[in-house]
Amino acid sequence: MGEEYRAKVFKSGNSVALRLPKALGLKEGMEMRVREEQGRYVVEPVEAPKRKIDISGFAGKAPWLKPLKPEDRIFEERELDWEGKRLKRDG
Repeated sequence: MGEEYRAKVFKSGNSVALRLPKALGLKEGMEMRVREEQGRYVVEPVEAPKRKIDISGFAGKAPWLKPLKPEDRIFEERELDWEGKRLKRDG
C-alpha cells in the first residue's frame, strides 16, 4: 500500500466536495469515477478517450498542392544495407 492521507468533506454549493491532497498528483480538471464497494468509497481516474486529429479542415489550405497521379508515383528501387557493408569506414 502507498501513503495514507486524510481529507475533509465540505459544502460546495448544493453539493459536498472532498479536497484531495496535491501530493496525490491529480491534475485540475481530471475526471474521476467514484463508486461504493461494501461501505467504502473507491475513487479512480476515468481514462481519457484517445484523441483523434481532425484533418478535414486542411483541404484547400494549400491549393497549389495537387495529388500525385499513379503514373507519377515512381520509387527508386534500392537494396537496403542492413549490415552497414557500404558505410565508409576509416582505416
